[in-house]
Amino acid sequence: MKNHTKLTLENLRPKEAHQLLVEGNQRFVNDLKAKRNHQERVLSTSHGQFPFAIILSCIDSRVPVELVFDQGIGDVFSVRVAGNVINKDILASMEYACKVTGSKIVVVLGHTHCGAVTAACKDVKMGHITELLQKIKPAIAISKKEDPNFICDYNNPDDVDHVAIENIHIAIDRIRKESPILAEMEKKGEIEIVGAIYSVQTGEVEFFPW
Repeated sequence: MKNHTKLTLENLRPKEAHQLLVEGNQRFVNDLKAKRNHQERVLSTSHGQFPFAIILSCIDSRVPVELVFDQGIGDVFSVRVAGNVINKDILASMEYACKVTGSKIVVVLGHTHCGAVTAACKDVKMGHITELLQKIKPAIAISKKEDPNFICDYNNPDDVDHVAIENIHIAIDRIRKESPILAEMEKKGEIEIVGAIYSVQTGEVEFFPW
């Protein structure tokens, strides 16, 4: 597989970028990795980079973004933080990727059995972790509002995954509300902003309806 160039990236549509990620994940799930010459890619990208996507994911070691989407050196920007939460630095990184470099898709990728979400459900308080978990708490509140019987049982994987999905939706909403640059690019059809969840059990990525 060849690297993207300035020309190929300019001609790539957001839906095509989305499809590249879908196809890459299918290869990953089926253990059919695309053939790449890593040293050749190191050399070619030393002159410049043209990643077609920026992906915000959790720091979880089971979710290595380039592997999950079967992408190589120079293909995607990868932003990682526990709980795949949003802050100003992450928004700035997304704006740089899309407005300056030309990436066509922004993905917020959560995952099942998320430790950060579990910690939020447990109401863990520890150092800077306390502050980070506050960004996940709204997802718990929304889950309880939607279902008065929802208790966010951290021992129940379904409860944790439900909050993880709500957390992704909140991140997407924050991107659109807090980044006029990205919101305008999406409105013009220049980029796609989408959420997805990765299954640590199967390796599959499920994209949410756009």
